[in-house]
Amino acid sequence: MNTRREFISLLGGVVAAMRPIMARGQSSSKLRVIGVLAGASDVSARPQSESLRQGMRDLGYVEGVDFELVYRSADGQMQRLPSLAEDLVRLRPDAILAVPTPATVAARAASQTIPIVSFMLTDEVRLGLVANAARPGGNVTGLAMRVDGMAGKLFELATEAVPGGRRIGIFVNTTSIDSVAQLREVGSAAAALNVERIVAEVRQPRDLEAAVQHLAAEHIASVAVLYDALFFQERQQIATLFAAAQLPAVYGARDHAVEGGLMSYGISLRASAYRVATYFDKIFKGANPGDLPIEFPTKLELVINLNTAKSLALDIPATLLARADEVIE
Repeated sequence: MNTRREFISLLGGVVAAMRPIMARGQSSSKLRVIGVLAGASDVSARPQSESLRQGMRDLGYVEGVDFELVYRSADGQMQRLPSLAEDLVRLRPDAILAVPTPATVAARAASQTIPIVSFMLTDEVRLGLVANAARPGGNVTGLAMRVDGMAGKLFELATEAVPGGRRIGIFVNTTSIDSVAQLREVGSAAAALNVERIVAEVRQPRDLEAAVQHLAAEHIASVAVLYDALFFQERQQIATLFAAAQLPAVYGARDHAVEGGLMSYGISLRASAYRVATYFDKIFKGANPGDLPIEFPTKLELVINLNTAKSLALDIPATLLARADEVIE
């Protein structure tokens, strides 16, 4: 009898001792894979990637334990995105981060079931990626890349950079999904300011030098470089070409100013990448991406590179410097 009681007591002790281990096993986090489909190269080293990681960390996720990022990059060759998307889908990731919009389009064509999130969405309704911003439906959601009027504001800043300039260049990739909308905004801004716009069209990297030379020959005062993934990929070459032509240029993303561009104005990609972590958190907890509203960026940043201004012998107006969120010296 004593032996039986001792056995039951021992068994109870073993079960009690195992409960914490069993509980840990039941609640142990699953390693979730986020496939990253990107149009530009070196995306894993970009500040946006670190912002995403920080966002995940702040939500309690540990990289390598709770999640991992698997990258596929088109290196600026957007025609590669469909095959890269299919390759990524074959890995059966838990979710896909697709940037910019052409990558989202490719990911959506490759899978209608895997959650797809982007912090660079443009023209998403017309492209059939979502039904509407409030209730996307389907498997795509995230943050918008731009707000209405941003391209027009970029044009205005190009005129402010060189006061009195009456001819402003427009650098645009006409194959870009939202080039038509951006050019329409620029046209309205030019008309309001009574300024002439000179358009230089680019379709592929080999067009860049000729496009810059075209603007230089037109004796423009400054250039508004409309945001595009190709331009982002080739930002160093573009900055070098404009510097050689002694043309002040205003861009749509901070990275351009960091790489030697005169000025940038646009959404903070770092802030948007940080925010997109909340979407993955909700999806990993069971939310349907089609039920997660698309958010619009709330942080716009003006960055001025004074080193570039000096190399152009350009005095940036004090009123413009006072509005800058960041000044690179």
